[in-house]
Amino acid sequence: MKTASVSQPSAKIEAPEPGKAIPPHGRLDNPDLYINRDLSLLAFQRRVLDEAVNPQNPLLERVKFLSIVGSNLDEFFMVRVAALWQQIETKNIELSIDGKSPGTQLELIRQDVTALTEDIYRVWRQDLMPALHKSGIHIRRFEELTESQQIAASDYFHRIVYPVLTPLAVDPGRPFPHISNLSLNVAAVVSTPGDGIERFARVKVPDSLPQLVPVPPTPDGEVTFLWMEQLIVQNLASLFPEMEIVETSFFHVTRDAELAIQELETDDLLESIQEAVWRRRFRDAVRLQVDSDASQKIIDLLTGNLELDHNDVYRVDGPLNISRVKALLNLERTGLKDKPFVPSVPTGFSAVAKSDMFTVMGQSDILLHYPYESIQPLVDLLRVAARDPDVMAIKMTLYRVGPKSPVVEALLDAIQQGKQVAVLVELKARFDEESNIEWAQKLEGEGVHVIYGLLGLKVHAKVAMIVRREGDAIRRYVHLATGNFNPVTARLYTDLGFFTANEDFGADVSDLFNHLTGYSAKKSYRKLLVAPVGMRPGLEHLIKQEIAEHKKSGNGYMILKMNALEDPGMIRLLYDASRAGVKIDLIVRGVCSLRPGIPGLSETVSVKSVIGRFLEHSRIFYFRNGGNEAIYLGSADMMPRNLNRRVEILFPVENPKLLRRLRDEILQHYLDDNTGSWVMDSNGGFSRTPRIPGEKAFNCQHWFLKHHGG
Repeated sequence: MKTASVSQPSAKIEAPEPGKAIPPHGRLDNPDLYINRDLSLLAFQRRVLDEAVNPQNPLLERVKFLSIVGSNLDEFFMVRVAALWQQIETKNIELSIDGKSPGTQLELIRQDVTALTEDIYRVWRQDLMPALHKSGIHIRRFEELTESQQIAASDYFHRIVYPVLTPLAVDPGRPFPHISNLSLNVAAVVSTPGDGIERFARVKVPDSLPQLVPVPPTPDGEVTFLWMEQLIVQNLASLFPEMEIVETSFFHVTRDAELAIQELETDDLLESIQEAVWRRRFRDAVRLQVDSDASQKIIDLLTGNLELDHNDVYRVDGPLNISRVKALLNLERTGLKDKPFVPSVPTGFSAVAKSDMFTVMGQSDILLHYPYESIQPLVDLLRVAARDPDVMAIKMTLYRVGPKSPVVEALLDAIQQGKQVAVLVELKARFDEESNIEWAQKLEGEGVHVIYGLLGLKVHAKVAMIVRREGDAIRRYVHLATGNFNPVTARLYTDLGFFTANEDFGADVSDLFNHLTGYSAKKSYRKLLVAPVGMRPGLEHLIKQEIAEHKKSGNGYMILKMNALEDPGMIRLLYDASRAGVKIDLIVRGVCSLRPGIPGLSETVSVKSVIGRFLEHSRIFYFRNGGNEAIYLGSADMMPRNLNRRVEILFPVENPKLLRRLRDEILQHYLDDNTGSWVMDSNGGFSRTPRIPGEKAFNCQHWFLKHHGG
């Protein structure tokens, strides 16, 4: 596939050519009708990389996008590539949705990642670095520094860096050291003058120190940095005194980071996850990155000790671990960054005192659109609830909490005020396990009822409930969301939050918490679709209902916005809907395994992906339903893990005003976007959304910022 760019970048991004077009088939279990999820995920990384090329983005924001691609690729290897290797090693082989074996997928991934890596570093060398230099920001090699800068850098090394470093020799008495996940290292070959015997040593580049070392500015005020690893190599003689430095190279290791939790064999989930997090450091290596000049001798030594194949080695022409360029975002260069904005306080909360929030919720449902509208009302609501003498209990699920969480602080305040507080902290939130363990232990230490999760299921639902005494009655106030209750990510991700005092929602959420904290075999709810039991049949019913309505009226229509679409059953049902004539607009941020636009199969389906300043995270499912429209929001994508192996919720928005806002403003603006979006072809290739001659440029995220951001 070939990826188009908004501009004509100096570094052209190319992707593998697509396969042949797939003709329509009668049977929907034909693997040719589906796109491989991992290759689709790599295609998403290309769309993110294009934002690093796009000159319409401020320069340091382009650097940010490059950093994101590097970080995403690290996670891709830690999770997806590692999972394929686990299948091979355990002989538990599963064919992918497109009928490929793990070995075949790994080979295709290698080809794609090799090309993508070349493009990443081409963008860095040929596009971003020249632009940074033009803006007075320089990253130089040691020999390119002025004499005074070299002296200052060497002084910094001896004062700050040298005491932290630990050179580790490899010889018969000192085995090859453990190389930690995502660590950057210097490989050094040294010898004693006169004997000619070469010896290998490893020096870990400390991640506790700045990776871009600032050196004194030039007289004209230009900002200059030096990569930490180059500073270390320049001063290796200090680490190996009276030795000859024969050769040096840099290397970066990526390991399998999936947690293996044998829940059925443990009676202490917390202890099991703590142990698994510790074991993660020692799991198999899955990728070795080396600099382009690394000798085969060093590569052979590393692959042999890391038990890697030569196919797992990626040569890099530039700084290893490119995600480190995000450090440049700390520069105070406002002209090179996105214009700051202040989220607006949503209508309904803006004119009320915090003490009146329950009154406002009791009058009407309220919808928040993050990050354009502020998540602060949720924090305020919890703080008010903690101090309100009529509030009896607060119950919440917490998935990714974040540091210094005001949400958790409000819960701690509530327990100190004598409220009953129950919190499910999902310990299995990938890469947030340690943080969540700390919060769970702190909450439990203060007397909060803490649940660590369910056996065999990850709790991904975003639910909060406040139980309040009002006269002789009890009223429940509920907040449901598509994203985490995290004020930090709420400024970076697009999500939706929903406040309601509707009794049916309150009863459903009570039943859900009883299921999470106690024992329950409940399968159906009044309003909610709850995975892993009721969500799949609920979605199937909605799609089949749309097919039936289309057969009656001819105007069947669905708009489905999600992060990923890869569940085979859901895709087959969407194919059925398209073959029946239902128009389907899909807005899928990342993985999409459905092939759109195939005559006789999916010709009524379009797939759009929106990439921009904010990470698209909201899930919205719209069904025209013969005029009796239905919209569901929630935390779930159409993926097997969301539908089968997680506790997820989708909730309906029934308030006519909010429904119209979701349909006419939010969803329609995503569909109208013609500058920050991409369209997918039937081969899985993406190109920028074409603009009709004379059509005005429209960017949905910019529109939301203008009309809702402060």
